[in-house]
This record gives sequence, C-alpha cells and structure tokens, in this order.
Amino acid sequence: MEITFLGTGTSQGIPIIGSDHPVCLSNDPKDKRLRVSILVEWENYTYVVDCGPDFRQQMLANKVEKIDGILLTHEHNDHIIGLDDVRPFYFKQGDISVYAHPRVIKALKKRFDYVFETVNKYPGTPTLAIVELNDNPFQIGNLEVVPVNVWHHKLQVYAFRLGDFAYVTDAKTIDEEELEKLKGVKVLTVNALRKEPHLSHFNLEEALDFIRKINPERAYLTHISHLMGFHEEVEKELPENVFLAYDNLKITI
Repeated sequence: MEITFLGTGTSQGIPIIGSDHPVCLSNDPKDKRLRVSILVEWENYTYVVDCGPDFRQQMLANKVEKIDGILLTHEHNDHIIGLDDVRPFYFKQGDISVYAHPRVIKALKKRFDYVFETVNKYPGTPTLAIVELNDNPFQIGNLEVVPVNVWHHKLQVYAFRLGDFAYVTDAKTIDEEELEKLKGVKVLTVNALRKEPHLSHFNLEEALDFIRKINPERAYLTHISHLMGFHEEVEKELPENVFLAYDNLKITI
C-alpha cells in the first residue's frame, strides 16, 4: 500500500492569504501546505480520504487518472468542499462512491443540492454513489476499513484504519474503547496543529502522547498550521520514529 500526502495543512493552508508570518514567507517547499487529504493506493485500487478546496490541484500534481471512491472524515469545508471537482472522474468512470457518516451526508445534500437533484438535473453535474457509514467495518476494494470515532471538540469525526495503516485527523479527544481499534497499527498519521493548546485539535504534545499510546513503528503528523514552526526545525525536535508529513510525501506500508 502506498500513501501520498496530498495536503498536510490546516483549514487556511500555508501560506495564509495576506500573512507576513515567517513560516508563511518561507521558501522551503515543505513549509507550503495545501488542505489536508491523502491518496491511498494498492493493487489496482485508488481511494482518497477527504476532498477539500485544493482537490483539483492535488489530483493534477500527482497525476491521478482515476479514483475508486472518497472517504470523508467529517463535513467541515476544508474536508469536503472540493467534491464538485470529481466531475472529470465521473465523466470517465460513472458514479463516484463517497463514504460518510449520515450527518455528513445530510451536510453534502445541503451544500451540493444540485448534485442530488433528481428533476431536471444539469447534465454537467457529477453523480455520487453515497455509502452511509456506521461504526461497523466496511469494504473498499478488497480491503477492510475500520471506522474509529474521535472528537473534534464536540463534533464526531471518523478516523480510518486500513490494515496496518491508520489516519486520524481533526482529533482532540478519543474514548478508550475507540483507542483500542487503533492498537497494532504499524504506521499512524495524526493531526498536530501547533505547539500551543487548541480547543478542537491535538497540539504537538497531545499528538505525541497519542502516538505513545498507540505505539506504531512509525508516525506522521499532519493538519499542521504555520504556528507549528518551520518544518526543518520542528522535525529535529521529534522522536526518531515520528515525522512531520509534507505535501506530496509518499510512504509505503
């Protein structure tokens, strides 16, 4: 399985529009972060987790020619608002499968009402094959996915375990029974917004504590804001098996 980090930034991306923060002015490509998303590929399968406002740019940058489906963690704009840009895939492949919590599906039908229109639907509009998730494992291709509930302040968010890999984003807390679903993964990706505490995201200290509880062989930090600091400097501060992810990084599980 190959994982490509399509984006590793927070909701505003880095650089932030109009910001003169030193990280936003950095010339290091690893300090430039699109909105958070990953591409998961194995055998002949290609899936995306989350579909934010940079989706088109991410697909072009990684020369993605087809996708078998999209897994959505939750309904915040930086995770869903690029869905209209699945149109080129839809035109080539037909209906695009989207896997999401019922609450997220409700939000999609509100924000993308034209996609779900059944009368006089505009012909250039994509059609989504919605798969409603609950807390039970489900199949994508020939792979079992385990949904894991985490809390983004008071909002439920799905993390996903795909075999020996787990992807956790926008988490602040996690119940003990959900934590158990992640035990034994070899590679863990988890959000770490900044060093200072935050209301709805792990900060660096909390993310490292979470990693110690799961105890993977390797861990990658994502959903990073400019307030974390320069990539090169922060990387030096991390444990030897923990890394700052960066846009277009590819890892093999």
